[in-house]
Amino acid sequence: MKINSILILFSLALIAMTSCASQKSAAYAYDAGNGRSFQNSQADVVTEKKIIYSSTIDLTVKIPDTAAVQISGIATKYKGYVQQTGTTMCVIRVEAKHLKTAMDEIALLGKVTNKTSYGEDVTDQYADYAIRLENAEKARMRYLELLARAENVQAALLVEKELERLNETIELMKGQMNRIDHLSTYSTITVYLKEKKKPGVIGYIGIGVYKAVKWLFVRN
Repeated sequence: MKINSILILFSLALIAMTSCASQKSAAYAYDAGNGRSFQNSQADVVTEKKIIYSSTIDLTVKIPDTAAVQISGIATKYKGYVQQTGTTMCVIRVEAKHLKTAMDEIALLGKVTNKTSYGEDVTDQYADYAIRLENAEKARMRYLELLARAENVQAALLVEKELERLNETIELMKGQMNRIDHLSTYSTITVYLKEKKKPGVIGYIGIGVYKAVKWLFVRN
């Protein structure tokens, strides 16, 4: 193996060790600062909490098809979109700041039998991705410098292999951060639809008799 290849191997190992050390140091700085103090400039963008809000509501309605259309309209009204729609379940996303208002409007479409809301704080997870992304980008810059100095194919292939791995890591971290950004911006509302049972002819007669008897014994 030529001297150039040996130097490339040594540099690759040194970069890898430096990257790992800087990641641990940055992670420590984040913990020590209670989520607000970082050594990495990329992580400094995490200045607000990242919370993913989700809600579910069980709704009994007269006509599920009509309710599904109305729920889709509510998603559009509050700057969101429809993820899934049907006669038994609808899943929509709305801007987080409109979550409560959208839920209140959906509740007016029928009878609410159950309603839950919950939030997941993913600030720490987002900050970790930011730290790992910056470290990977710094390492990539150093590998690109090595690639420019490679004097033979073997040395270039060694660096390109590491660059390929780093590019995958960078894309993964960006994808995870974008996902958290999206989910914290658009809250999820899952609506379970149940059709209201309609009484038959005899049922209506029974209801009429019940109301008449109740009127005889109980009057406001």
